[in-house]
Amino acid sequence: MQNKQKRPYTDGELEKLLEKPDMNKCIFSEYRNWVIVNFLLGTGVRLNTLSQLKVEDISLENAIVDLRHTKNRKQRIIPLSKSLVNILFEYLDIHQVDKEDYLFCTIHGKKLQASSIKSAIYRYNTRRSVEKTSIHKFRHTFAKKWILNGGDAFRLQKILGHSSMKMVREYVNMYDE
Repeated sequence: MQNKQKRPYTDGELEKLLEKPDMNKCIFSEYRNWVIVNFLLGTGVRLNTLSQLKVEDISLENAIVDLRHTKNRKQRIIPLSKSLVNILFEYLDIHQVDKEDYLFCTIHGKKLQASSIKSAIYRYNTRRSVEKTSIHKFRHTFAKKWILNGGDAFRLQKILGHSSMKMVREYVNMYDE
């Protein structure tokens, strides 16, 4: 039996999702959600890992994020793109938080639970006329873009935290032409 193909976000959907909100008109949560979308697309992390990130896990100087809470419970360090570093730098500058605080939190500095992130991204996507709202689709989109941009499968395996090449092979077979 063949696995159902995972449908990542299209380029048109990504264009809508990645359009930066007007900083003079938007509320904090819209801007935060835009940063979350950029982070998900730039790292391929899972929802539960995202919800556990603290400011101290990010090193903007070294362009890395230390993932301490992962599905397989194995800590790993992954790179951040220059554009994502710039987005995070601005976010942290605007949203003054301590290094021990959660990276993505409420306006009052409280931890955003995974279910709250799901709801927030659902509303964010819907407001931007993007019907697909699965957070895991960001992970599939990250993998697709990695493969299509010539990234190697072994590094993708490390970044995504897969213990075997099985899932990575699926991505390669789906997107490598």
